[in-house]
Amino acid sequence: MIDATVLEPTLVIAATCLVGITVVAFALLRGWQGWLELKRQELDRTEQLRGGEIEGGAGVGAARIELADLKERIKKLEAIASGVEL
Repeated sequence: MIDATVLEPTLVIAATCLVGITVVAFALLRGWQGWLELKRQELDRTEQLRGGEIEGGAGVGAARIELADLKERIKKLEAIASGVEL
């Protein structure tokens, strides 16, 4: 026959909580691994896109032109703010 101390409510609750925590921990670990894999794929995709732009030269050249344009605009705005005509 089953001993009464084995089915004590405190022991049953503790065992249930332990099983529940274990299930949640495994689910969170699986989700974390999936998120890491997603980020790895995004990094790989970004590296492939950057590699194509650098080889073609269009992406880098356009970025440099835009950066130079922004620097020129900043100089003009600073000159206007200080009251100097260009």
